[in-house]
Amino acid sequence: MIRRDNQEALVAEQFGPQANAYVTSLVHATGEDLARIAAVMQAARPARMLDLGCGGGHVGFACAPFVGEVVSLDLSAEMLESVAEEARRRGITNLVTRQGSVEELPFPDGGFEAVASRLSAHHWRNVGRGLREARRMVNKGAPAVFVDAATPEDPLLDTVLQTLEMLRDPSHVRNLTVRQWTTALGEAGFAVTHVTPGRLRLDFDAWVKRIATPALHVDAIRSLQERLADDVLAHFDVEDDGSFTLDTVLIEAAAA
Repeated sequence: MIRRDNQEALVAEQFGPQANAYVTSLVHATGEDLARIAAVMQAARPARMLDLGCGGGHVGFACAPFVGEVVSLDLSAEMLESVAEEARRRGITNLVTRQGSVEELPFPDGGFEAVASRLSAHHWRNVGRGLREARRMVNKGAPAVFVDAATPEDPLLDTVLQTLEMLRDPSHVRNLTVRQWTTALGEAGFAVTHVTPGRLRLDFDAWVKRIATPALHVDAIRSLQERLADDVLAHFDVEDDGSFTLDTVLIEAAAA
């Protein structure tokens, strides 16, 4: 059995070798949620913005024209190298990368005028701590935008989603409900201003290949899908090839 010291090491191991796949992923490179984050930053024009768990760097790429500097933070050095290379290719000169954990940010208090995170928080071991760290980064009134897959309140649907996610990628921790998100943000010191639910279709083949899911786990996911009740299949819009649709949430907030 391969040993990993901690969850952070597992996340870095999972995503490092797949860095280029996330930079080029259409799911991550496009979307109304990405456009909305950019619109928030265009309105605010922060001098310095922090992208938590930047992955393929798409939040930073989208927001760079509207901010003084984007700091893209991630656990994976390989991911950050790919982000920096793509920024150079695009001619983006105001994006810098920084390796670190969202739960222990390597920055002084109030070092940023805005913060965002997209499709990352379900990998955080302690979302509450990560959000408190995010709040520590900014002064009162600073804009914040968080986007992630959202799990349904229904226990059965929640169990199914978390199981699919874990089988695909063992660095998955947990998708939160919208209610859990808003509660956690409030407890961390953010005032939620707008909540936008959404739906995201995932092409099954691309979904598992992007993170190099082992064939055994791919077969397990497909086997599980084939045994689900019709109402569960309907909620996730499971298709014949395994492609499915999940709920998402975009939450706009301000540092209280």
